[in-house]
Amino acid sequence: MSEPIVLGIESTCDETAAAVVQGRTLISNVVASSMDEHARYGGVIPEIASRAHAEAFVPCVSKALADANMTLSDVDAIAVSAGPGLAGCLAVGVSGAKSLAWAANKPIYGINHVIGHIAVTQLQFGPFPKDTLALIVSGGHTSLLHVEDVARHIDVVGTTLDDAAGECFDKVARLLGFPYPGGPHIDRHAQLGNPHAIKVPQGLTQGKAGQQHPYDFSFSGVKTAVARWIEQQQAEGNEIPIDDVCASLADSVATVLAKKAMRGCEQYGSKTLIVGGGFSANSQLRAKLLEVGAKHGVEVRIPQIKLCTDNGAMVAMLGVNLVESGVKPSEPDFAIDSAMPLTKISM
Repeated sequence: MSEPIVLGIESTCDETAAAVVQGRTLISNVVASSMDEHARYGGVIPEIASRAHAEAFVPCVSKALADANMTLSDVDAIAVSAGPGLAGCLAVGVSGAKSLAWAANKPIYGINHVIGHIAVTQLQFGPFPKDTLALIVSGGHTSLLHVEDVARHIDVVGTTLDDAAGECFDKVARLLGFPYPGGPHIDRHAQLGNPHAIKVPQGLTQGKAGQQHPYDFSFSGVKTAVARWIEQQQAEGNEIPIDDVCASLADSVATVLAKKAMRGCEQYGSKTLIVGGGFSANSQLRAKLLEVGAKHGVEVRIPQIKLCTDNGAMVAMLGVNLVESGVKPSEPDFAIDSAMPLTKISM
């Protein structure tokens, strides 16, 4: 069989995206974001996002096919994010994808969007070695996964018990008066600050809690500690050293993620760590992971920035994996699952 061609469609949050992947080659990749419409509210408003998806769906898919010089009849399958994500947003993408699949008589795969963040690295680094570990860091998810077979079997090694890394950054950004999304602003200021200026706790790494949760993550205490420190400085009439606050926060979060990821690699005898999710665009985290990876003899695969944030390429790539593995397509009436578990790869 020649390399499967899959159209991938993504609509879990505030990006409407479509892409065409053939084998391990990205043929086209189109993303429309409604981020600017949410910025004035300081966070994603599901109703606005859903409406934006409905408006952007046809133009995105049409452009992805046109850029690939293809029509729907040229693709072998359609893949669409079925979860986890915002229910209203998922519904737009899934119902649109089902209509296309029905009209063109193509198989459809409702896929797990988070696993897509792992699959996409194949476009840059090729197939996964055996016993690969994956660190997912996005707005709502911080998870450590063991990838036995990206199309059939993934185990959760550790997960977030409260705030994910991205949420922690957004909440601190709001305290510092940065506009939404706060991550990029913290990143920029952190590059100018001293990462050791403020003592920021490292969640679930010490004492009994650290022993009970060697691979789990907790960032809400980090956020609270930074908030208290800022309040104290303000109460004493001191000026807030914004660059130092950002650098100390970024360093603490990156250190925890890197430590736990390396411990997981050791436990599973893994020589490869895949990193995915929007938060992996953070420059302190990228640098820290590459640094500790080199020390531990682990190859760290972090995709280029445009493949970190939500996109259609990751959905299409996972679709290709499912087609190649002979996994049965989803039933035409599959449901969306806004809280889809990470062990479930497709519907």
